[in-house]
Amino acid sequence: MGEYMPADEELRQIARKTAEEKAGFYTHLGIYIAVNLFLIAIWWITGGPGTFPWFVFILFGWGIGIAGHYVGVFHGKAYVEQMTEREYQRMKREREE
Repeated sequence: MGEYMPADEELRQIARKTAEEKAGFYTHLGIYIAVNLFLIAIWWITGGPGTFPWFVFILFGWGIGIAGHYVGVFHGKAYVEQMTEREYQRMKREREE
């Protein structure tokens, strides 16, 4: 059996959704960098080296979210596609029974 090939308009919609997801990730990353630089500057101004670097909690905690967002946008598609195909095949078999 051959794989389903979406029509041109459907491909355009998929491409747009993918581009929006990537743009969302890059926006999230930019905000993460800007906010954390701001927090590091506050730490530096209010004591800096020699004081506890409290900003690391935010940096690492939010960093986990950034990593998850990256995986979801850039590596999650293949997993979703595999699950979709398995589910499609299961439903198709059930319909034939």
